[in-house]
Amino acid sequence: MSRLVIVVEKASDWGSYYPSDNVVTAKDYLREPLAADEERTQVINLCRSYKYLGTGYYVSLLAEARGHKVIPSVRTINDLRRRSLYGLDIEDLEQRLSRFLPDSRDTTDFGLQVYFGETNYAPLQDLARQVFEMFPCPILRIEFEREREWGIAAIKPAGLHTLNDPQEDAFADALDRFSKKLWRKPRARRKYRYDIAMLHDPAEAMPPSNKRALKSFIDAGKDLGIEVDPITRNDYARLAEYDGLFIRETTALDNHTYRFANKAEKEGMVVMDDPTSILRCTNKIYLHDLLRARKLPIPKSEILFRDDAKKLAELPALLGFPIVLKIPDGSFSRGIVKVENAEELKKGVDDLFQHTALVIAQEYLYTEFDWRVGVLNKEPLYACQYFMSRGHWQIYNHGARGTAKSGGFKTLPVREAPAEVVRLALKATGLIGDGLYGVDLKQVGSRIVVIEVNDNPSIDAGVEDEYLGDDLYRRIMEEFLRRLERKRLGITD
Repeated sequence: MSRLVIVVEKASDWGSYYPSDNVVTAKDYLREPLAADEERTQVINLCRSYKYLGTGYYVSLLAEARGHKVIPSVRTINDLRRRSLYGLDIEDLEQRLSRFLPDSRDTTDFGLQVYFGETNYAPLQDLARQVFEMFPCPILRIEFEREREWGIAAIKPAGLHTLNDPQEDAFADALDRFSKKLWRKPRARRKYRYDIAMLHDPAEAMPPSNKRALKSFIDAGKDLGIEVDPITRNDYARLAEYDGLFIRETTALDNHTYRFANKAEKEGMVVMDDPTSILRCTNKIYLHDLLRARKLPIPKSEILFRDDAKKLAELPALLGFPIVLKIPDGSFSRGIVKVENAEELKKGVDDLFQHTALVIAQEYLYTEFDWRVGVLNKEPLYACQYFMSRGHWQIYNHGARGTAKSGGFKTLPVREAPAEVVRLALKATGLIGDGLYGVDLKQVGSRIVVIEVNDNPSIDAGVEDEYLGDDLYRRIMEEFLRRLERKRLGITD
């Protein structure tokens, strides 16, 4: 079972709401810690102030010492004091506020009250969520100011005692929804030694793991005493309940997968994919620079900048036709174009520059298949040959109607893959980290090159598990177990 504790500085601060056994005063919480038991405890700290060494600060500090999950955490309290963090990269902030305040040209400041990531102003809801995810705190006031453009001037925690009647109602509704998200799915947790959240998107067209594979991960975890609980992007508030996070959804730096990984790491959870691996793998520009700097073999490549006509004109002589153009953050063969002549080259780069400031141009290397070597904790895990889609030059052929077809595959024991391919894959992942990766390589005669390193490799039932079967899923869960045990014992590498 899980227990929810709401801490207020004074009993009168809760006077507008129904009495609840969940509500305790800060003095009672600090003086009489809850007895250690099998329950997980979530503390919502609603003290009037979180100033350093004040009552609210100590509630969060001692909550963490007791192993309770608390909001706001001491890290959040400290972060809110650092004004340098207010320069958040909120996408289209100027446009959003200008649309929200269309008739207020003379307005130079504006404040927004946020309760558990919610606001009553629907046009600014996504902005409120983003700020809450960065600074998880029950009540936040976001203050904006405009000089030439709108920007965030301050993000301040607010006390329950400062709310007026409409704000109290909004807070109560948000608290109810937040607490239901936290505890809506009680689990008999102590049947298992650990529990892992497995992030996935049921609606994703091309997920890294199909439904059968997800079930196999759950079964493998159960055999090892680990509960693997599928969650979605809507479960962000519940993330701290778990001991680990396993991402089985296509990752990107600009979406929720990176936020999940970052939060999990800050919570001290075991994470695959960890945020550093996502950062290093999801951008082909970064990977290109990293692999080239470490002198690992890659296709002949050039980086193109927008409006660099001289470099564009030199490209055919440098790489020869055909040329492959790639946007930095494409996945599953998306954002990749093959061009055959100067006219197609010009059109291709113009199209891609609509989405990115930099484009990678590479020599075209024809092969019947790409090698994929799965690597876990710097050890080879599986080896596959992915064949090109029929009548197409890539593994995935994204049709005009949005459908995608892929070529065949052949899964081999690692020992049957060319030793040079496996060694190069290990060298490439060694530059990234010690997580779970899939390295794509091409072999043309005696030449072997790294195409990319994937932080979120495909593991589909019936494909990557064709040779290892259930043992593939078990090995990955065993690595989670090893890391969880080391963390419990306080062992660091």
